[in-house]
Amino acid sequence: MSFSQFTPDDYRLIRQEYDSLMEVAKTRCRNDEEVETVQKAFEFANQAHKDVRRRSGEPYMLHPIAVARIVVTEIGLGCKSICAALLHDVVEDTGYTVEDIRNLFGDKIATLVDGLTKIKTVLDNEDRKGGPESTESLQAENFKRILLTLNDDVRVVLIKLADRLHNCRTIEYMPEHKRDKILSETMFIFIPLAHRLGLYSVKSEMENIWLRYKEPEAYQRISERINRNVATRDKDIDAFIAPIEEALRADGYKFYIKKRIKTPYSIWYKMRTKRIPFEQIYDLYAVRIIFEAADNNPQTERKQAYLIFSTLTHLYRENLSRHRDWISQPKSNGYEALHCTLMSQAGFWVEVQIRSRRMDDIAEKGIAAHWAYKNDGYISENDSEMDKWLAEVQEILLSDDVSALELLDIIHKDLVSSEIVVFTPKGEQKVIRGGATALDFAYLIHTEIGNRAIAAKVNMRLVPLSHALKAGDQVEIITAANAHPKMDWISFLQTRYARNRVIEYFRRDFDSIAADGERIFEERIRLMGQQNTRELVRKFLDYSQLREPDELFFRIGLGLLGPEEFKAIINEKDMSTGARRKFSLRDDTAHAIQYQIAECCHPIPGDPVIGFSTSENVVIVHKKSCHVAESLASKYGNRMVIPQWGAVQQEYPIRISLKGIDRLGLLNEISSFISQTLGINMRKLQLSTDGELFEGFIELRVRDKKNLERMVDGLSKIDGIQDVVRTDI
Repeated sequence: MSFSQFTPDDYRLIRQEYDSLMEVAKTRCRNDEEVETVQKAFEFANQAHKDVRRRSGEPYMLHPIAVARIVVTEIGLGCKSICAALLHDVVEDTGYTVEDIRNLFGDKIATLVDGLTKIKTVLDNEDRKGGPESTESLQAENFKRILLTLNDDVRVVLIKLADRLHNCRTIEYMPEHKRDKILSETMFIFIPLAHRLGLYSVKSEMENIWLRYKEPEAYQRISERINRNVATRDKDIDAFIAPIEEALRADGYKFYIKKRIKTPYSIWYKMRTKRIPFEQIYDLYAVRIIFEAADNNPQTERKQAYLIFSTLTHLYRENLSRHRDWISQPKSNGYEALHCTLMSQAGFWVEVQIRSRRMDDIAEKGIAAHWAYKNDGYISENDSEMDKWLAEVQEILLSDDVSALELLDIIHKDLVSSEIVVFTPKGEQKVIRGGATALDFAYLIHTEIGNRAIAAKVNMRLVPLSHALKAGDQVEIITAANAHPKMDWISFLQTRYARNRVIEYFRRDFDSIAADGERIFEERIRLMGQQNTRELVRKFLDYSQLREPDELFFRIGLGLLGPEEFKAIINEKDMSTGARRKFSLRDDTAHAIQYQIAECCHPIPGDPVIGFSTSENVVIVHKKSCHVAESLASKYGNRMVIPQWGAVQQEYPIRISLKGIDRLGLLNEISSFISQTLGINMRKLQLSTDGELFEGFIELRVRDKKNLERMVDGLSKIDGIQDVVRTDI
């Protein structure tokens, strides 16, 4: 921030933006008194931020106005949240206190501002604290404090998401190191939170901004492809919609239709995870049908959605593998819709989403709309899913058995994990995390069923308790009266709830398990050439975020701290695992810095990169878009550095994956192009055929990204090769 006296143009701009805010804010205010409160909040904040400017040079007050506008238009919150958004930086950045806010605006607005101030303080303090030793758990503690506000008032997190979205929109004015920290934090914490709270438009915009700065070339390339496709397909989409509109009008529906195209980030993510080219993104286009429900009865609304679906499938052929029914079984964040993918007359697939206006409001504005409908007395049968998740968050936060670092990983997995529907023997639907085991299912049904479980039947077939469930499985748990939990269950349980129930069971034998754990501890460190000292035990306690040695030994006795964790703690490799190859550069202070290339993502010169210092003058270098780097940034934000590629003195390993139609001489042509045309030696070439098709990969070394791009471009031109992509080794 900077300070310089405002000009008449600055005051005019502030007033113009505020007037624009009030046009939409009045629609959410219930009476004149609330309108006056918003006016009062603006005037107070405007005076507090007088003559203060953002990095862009604009008056600072434009930021809280913009956040308040997002709160209204994109999240759908009301008067108190609008006021809190306008006031959210006053306590942190000026001399005013929360008590001043309370005296002027009352307890609720003061509580919201206090919650926002606490989040801002913990996130900003990470930049100000020095030394790796002071920040091992700092980011995790920050995240825990953010989540604690969910218990106080979920509106705090919703307003913070609006604040973060506007910061992302103006991130170009940030220095690079600050920009990368904010984007990593956004990807690891705020984007999953937006998804879990049902704010899909907020989530999508954050994802696209992340991609634009983390993978600028990919963002540009995909955006150009989208624009070219839209230009050629727009008339085809209109032709696809026309018969639908005609049929629905004939049936008497009140509705409107939106056209949507997949976002650059969602395309990039699908290309990366499924290893497919742009041409194989079949759900590039989507059409959304939003209908007016005949009444406030969920059964009537559901019936209308299915009738509309029936009309569509009479008009167009459906891709059954892409059918998704989120009405009979909504997502845990409250999302409801029918999705189907239909073949257009022009010969390409179009995803169609069928929603009522209520479903669309919840899909666009998430939990705020969900609770608004709930308070108006319109409650769906699956209304409790969001409340259930918030209750689970509260249970984790209040658990003494979960350290801050564990909490970060547990919650992040909960936020991003997919869910599947499985069935009891009587056909009752149950939603459980993807990858969960039969034993996780047993504990989901009841703690005693889990404790007494000895085996399971999945689709009438006998399986062990460790069997991973798939969507649609019918699961029966076999129990025995004298059965009890086993310690090795902890190693394969996937849900936090089930793991905690097993740990809770064994607490009755705490002393004996802790004694066993202490013996295991002493034996392991002896084999690793260490001595059992108070300092070493302290190191383990700090890593595990525990206070008492007995609790540490109890966890070791249960198997919660295994040999790999011992190696990480003793050798301090938790930040540099997998980074083996080294190269040296020198910084401006002439101190020798040792850079190590992370083997999780194999960056090469030309890739946007980010680094993490692990000890004095050692930096691990990752691609900016690497998921490991995002996780590290969320935990060790103050260790982040921005390395610059110097003169290229070596070659770097990469892998190129190939797909296509097999033909005689193809292998020789690939080898000849790489070795003779490009003069590069291949380390490995592996192709396998299935009928007329082939698939495989090439491993080789390149000097930089331009070298790689020339190779990909040349291979793509060889007859028969249809897909060439860079993939992780």
